[in-house]
Amino acid sequence: MIRFLADEDFNNRIVRGLLRRRSTLDIVRVQDTVLFGASDFVVLEWANQNGRVLLTHDVNTVTKIAYERLRVGEPTVGVIAVPQSVPIGQVIEDILTIADIYSPGELEGRIEYLPL
Repeated sequence: MIRFLADEDFNNRIVRGLLRRRSTLDIVRVQDTVLFGASDFVVLEWANQNGRVLLTHDVNTVTKIAYERLRVGEPTVGVIAVPQSVPIGQVIEDILTIADIYSPGELEGRIEYLPL
């Protein structure tokens, strides 16, 4: 099962909707960890060290950091970038689809943008 980390700015309504639809989904919110208030660099590094795909609305900064990590050969477990303009229901469906079709490790080195 893919393990997720919801970035500090990630919409909590999406997180609640995901867990309502699938209570077994392994998703941790940044604000529930020692990462609360940490920089994007630190959050992405923690996600990588802990094998968690990062869910973020920060489609500019976080993805730029992730692409830079890939460019220099640093590992990236994966990032799912979600523009805030995508309807919540669509985001929930797309993340559940990703959770269903990908195995842990298959998003390594990838940055996916929603909607699918």
